[in-house]
Amino acid sequence: MKIKPEPARPRSRRAVRGVAVGVLLVAAAAATISQTDAFASRTEPARGVARLAPAQGALLGHYYGNGTIAQTDKRIGRKPAVHLTYYDFAQDDWIKSPVSAADFADGRIPLVNVEPNDVDFADIIAGAYDPMLRRRADDAKALGKQFFIDFAAEMNGDEGWGGHDPAKYIAAWRHIHDIFVARGATNVVWAWCPNNEDAEDSPPAMDYYPGDQYVDWTGIDGYNWGTSDPDFEWQSFRSVFATLYARLAAKGKPIIIAETASDEAGGSKASWIAGIVPTLRTTYPLIKAVVWFDVDKERHWQITSSSSALSAYRKMAKNPYFNP
Repeated sequence: MKIKPEPARPRSRRAVRGVAVGVLLVAAAAATISQTDAFASRTEPARGVARLAPAQGALLGHYYGNGTIAQTDKRIGRKPAVHLTYYDFAQDDWIKSPVSAADFADGRIPLVNVEPNDVDFADIIAGAYDPMLRRRADDAKALGKQFFIDFAAEMNGDEGWGGHDPAKYIAAWRHIHDIFVARGATNVVWAWCPNNEDAEDSPPAMDYYPGDQYVDWTGIDGYNWGTSDPDFEWQSFRSVFATLYARLAAKGKPIIIAETASDEAGGSKASWIAGIVPTLRTTYPLIKAVVWFDVDKERHWQITSSSSALSAYRKMAKNPYFNP
């Protein structure tokens, strides 16, 4: 069953991202630029250990679309380890961002989602963006800290980056990756994150996989859309990720849920949230990070959509599984 309605999600999240980044720029200006001991421990992984992957449990991440970082962390009762932000590939400086600088200073790991809006992937492959990409790679290397880059996520979904052409997508991904490696930006952790379901006109998600040597973490974006549309069914956290998890697990890499949330309509959002940690423990052990998309957008994704949802989220966030 198709879970995402065709018109519900715009091609770009730029409108939502712009508001959030604007708020965060203020927070960034006030941040003290100093590396925390917690984050410093993640700068050099042990041999054979996937970069940024916790030795046990999983990292909790957040997209701050429902208030400032300080306001949201107060609601949650803790500071999430990963901060999801969105940038335009051609228009934004997605490396030297004051938001990421503030994240590093406060011990957060940036998850930099790069959206190639109105970009012809043939131009990426042909080198039209190489001068910009070399600058981004040099700036990434200069940071000296590990962080995630999630380029062109949900390529198999309605976003349709690259025109649902897996060969072109893979070539563009590899081209960008190779520039970063050649420039010595090996602190970048590459997260490849398809949608949990394929769009009707898209090849299967795994057809877009760039290759083991080009991906550090695999990932999935997926939501419980509830029953506000009569054609939809309530889905548990487990069922949202069941199909694609099995395929990604075969790669043996850590998996990040780079976007997830639940609506309220059709079931108990609080119970949905409460089921996340038990499901990770028993069913999805390779999921090493979960990022909540905290915003009132196509559905009531925000953690404050009800008092019961917020209470469940606060309890989940304090579970030792998310405090590795």
